[in-house]
Amino acid sequence: MAPIKIAVLDDYPKSSVPVFEKLQPLGFQVTTFTDTLLPYNHPNTPQDVKDELVKRLEPFDIISSMRERTPFPAELTNRLPNLKLLLTTGPRNASIDVQALSARGIPVAGTIPEKRSPDSTTQHCVALILSLARNIPQDDAVMKAGGWQTAFATNLAGKVFGTIGLGRLGVSVSRIMHIAFGMKVVAWSTNLTQEAADEKAKAAGLPVEGDNGEKTFKVVSRDELFTSADVVSVQLVLSDRSRGLITANDLRKLKRSALFVNTARGPIVVEDDLLEVAREGLIRGVGLDVYEIEPLPTSSEWRKIKWGVEGRSQVVLSPHMGYVQEDHITDMYQKQVENILRWHKGDTMDTVYSSNGY
Repeated sequence: MAPIKIAVLDDYPKSSVPVFEKLQPLGFQVTTFTDTLLPYNHPNTPQDVKDELVKRLEPFDIISSMRERTPFPAELTNRLPNLKLLLTTGPRNASIDVQALSARGIPVAGTIPEKRSPDSTTQHCVALILSLARNIPQDDAVMKAGGWQTAFATNLAGKVFGTIGLGRLGVSVSRIMHIAFGMKVVAWSTNLTQEAADEKAKAAGLPVEGDNGEKTFKVVSRDELFTSADVVSVQLVLSDRSRGLITANDLRKLKRSALFVNTARGPIVVEDDLLEVAREGLIRGVGLDVYEIEPLPTSSEWRKIKWGVEGRSQVVLSPHMGYVQEDHITDMYQKQVENILRWHKGDTMDTVYSSNGY
């Protein structure tokens, strides 16, 4: 009997290997890929790269994907005749065309993350904000080069924290910035109401209003958020509605002393607009953990430009580390293996997608 072939995609440090190797004696053949090819559905991806991706994936019965590292539009999955099961991580993945797979009878299953508070992405977002505010990466480089103080740090106490989105992560980060640094929180998203924000404050263990009568999570207009905030954090889910939502029109309203941080998804912000604002030094700093294309191409201007000099903004980059915690990644892979075994036995899998989400 031929082995069932499994591809584990985009596992840069091979962290899946000790988890998936338990499948080898059970009639499964596992191949781990440590690199990511350009997204099939990106307008700049040449046809030969698309064909290379198809050639890579075509032999496999089961594909294990990690978040949105490799998107699966219909045009790609329809070229994979052997595919029988697609696994991903998380309760939703907007980069998978679930309907196209369902039409072929191919199930898609995700994972529900273990609840941790504050979660990994929250911690990373706060770390990026503090790295920018306190010049940590820049001062580290100066010190190692033999230098000393070169720039002022930014005080956050009592300043305005603006969150674009007030979902689970928006609330979590806002709560920390409010409690730890006394920052005033303002929030905006397309359908956010003050009533909903008040309920979220209460659920987070915060008063709806402070002693001065100001709302703890104050809902403001889009314009007011960008003009008033000292720190702006993107905390939206990527969707057709949020893709390209933040443009130069918003970014050019920021204070010159403002910090802009994105740990949500790169395509929510028009990358060329943010690059232009940073090149012109119109804001103090930019902190990014997510990008339009991931891994970030070596030719990207974010990598090439010398930031923080000649009038340009300071820039702190990290390689989409918001959720990359060993216990978290291992837990997701373990849940994928459990789903493979359930599928193989004909049992019901956990976190099966019914559309482009759970």
